[in-house]
Amino acid sequence: MKDQYIYRSISDEVKEAFRYFSVITITGPRQSGKTTLIRNLFPQLQYYSLENLDVRNFAENDPVAFLNQHVEGMILDEVHNAPNLLSYIQGMVDEDPTRRFILSGSSQFAMLKKVSQSLAGRTAVFELLPLAYSEIHEQAAEKTLDELLFDGFYPAIYAGRNIPKYLYPAYVKTYLDKDVRDLLQIKDMMQFHTFIRLCAGRIGSLFKASELASEVGVSSNTIAAWLSVLQASYIVVLLPPYFENTRKRLTKTPKLYFTDTGLACSLLGIESPAQLARDKMRGALFENFVTMEALKQRYNQGKESNLYFYRDSNQNEIDLLLRKQTGLYGIEIKSAMTYHTEFEKALKQMNKWIKEPVVGKAVIYAGTLENSAGEINLLNYSHMDTVLE
Repeated sequence: MKDQYIYRSISDEVKEAFRYFSVITITGPRQSGKTTLIRNLFPQLQYYSLENLDVRNFAENDPVAFLNQHVEGMILDEVHNAPNLLSYIQGMVDEDPTRRFILSGSSQFAMLKKVSQSLAGRTAVFELLPLAYSEIHEQAAEKTLDELLFDGFYPAIYAGRNIPKYLYPAYVKTYLDKDVRDLLQIKDMMQFHTFIRLCAGRIGSLFKASELASEVGVSSNTIAAWLSVLQASYIVVLLPPYFENTRKRLTKTPKLYFTDTGLACSLLGIESPAQLARDKMRGALFENFVTMEALKQRYNQGKESNLYFYRDSNQNEIDLLLRKQTGLYGIEIKSAMTYHTEFEKALKQMNKWIKEPVVGKAVIYAGTLENSAGEINLLNYSHMDTVLE
């Protein structure tokens, strides 16, 4: 496959924000396409990567001279490696609001904290996750569902620069292990690798630190610290439960998902789409896929997450709730190709469980039969964008 640039849906939002903000900040997992995006959107600005030691030394030793190289502004990639630059950028854009700085970084918590402290009110912040299904719809249409989930959505796969069996193991060793060493002093990396593989086996389940602590042989506090690394590195996402101001006993524990199904498959030891088709985690990986598509849609519009799940003490559950302007939209996610009326059971009772207005319901599954005429939309996953907005 020929290397190619894949247009990203977030582009229009970033370009519009560029008109109003002196600084644009883009975060996201390593290799999600941040560098490619900003270099294509802003070819008029000089690009510098602060992963480059020579560039970083110049920036840290003489930040004013470094930043004044280009009066119109510059692109600073992996800026979390030189966080002191942010204070100088603040002063420069305050003096000259026409200057433009494009910042990117892969360390979520550290970078966003420093950006919010130094550039509050001066920057628009965007989060770029791996490719959305809609961004590679034509290429993805040629794949089976199992191939889609196994391949994952990192741009290198679709740009023809790598394949899953090489990309994902290298990703863990090269990037995740580095983030772990940078953020935590872990003596036993084997324990951490056991932890992340156990997390992959819990996709779509409630995240209970005490259970993982027992299995790994560490404390719950250690599990919480390790989880923070996975979140900071954009490896995992915690989906919060829906709350309402009633006495009803609702779960307070979030559900765990991985940002990318391809990486999750690798951690689960799944080595081919054929193996995935028979694996017990297939349904959970499909749920992961749909949930992340909903999150990508929000982030690509420059918005924060509006996603929840519902579960009460009677084990009533709805896989995904989208908070829309006028109420909640409920979604059930099924990996089966054959429709069953039972798919709609929870959605039909949703109005009894939730006191807020319910503005829509849908079942997203792997079959081809679709129906939008009734109370509940029935959709193949290839058309899920119509309800995830």
